[in-house]
Amino acid sequence: MVRLSDLHPSEADHMLARAAAMPEISPGPWIDPPPVTESTVAIISTAGMHRRSDERFRPGSVDYRIIPGDIDFADVVLSHISANFDRSAFQQDPNIMFPLDRLRELAGLGEIAGVSTWHYSFMGAQPNPARLEKTGEEVGRLLAADGVDVALLVPV
Repeated sequence: MVRLSDLHPSEADHMLARAAAMPEISPGPWIDPPPVTESTVAIISTAGMHRRSDERFRPGSVDYRIIPGDIDFADVVLSHISANFDRSAFQQDPNIMFPLDRLRELAGLGEIAGVSTWHYSFMGAQPNPARLEKTGEEVGRLLAADGVDVALLVPV
């Protein structure tokens, strides 16, 4: 990620103004999940990831893409666009943005009960997170229906 001090002053001012204009989000009610050793875990990412065969994300998209739990990372691409978005870490190890292999390892060690069959990716860089409320609730219902106890949020 680029630091504000690395940007042209006008771009840094623009980014600061966008950050200041973002609404404050109050925390929701806390829900106590089962112990992690008894929990099925899913990943939710804002990296704009999707399968090669899926429609690409467009700037400002508020929809999501479903990532199967058995996906081969060779079939995963990013359509997140930003001059400040460095893809080199993802190209070296996709687990940086989507730690699916790490979850599989934890399940194999018995540290978590299991890995969800389905995971979800959204487009990041959302200046108005309220626009994601409808799709966020939809994904929440899908996670609950799949028996997911814990969602690992991976903001990018």
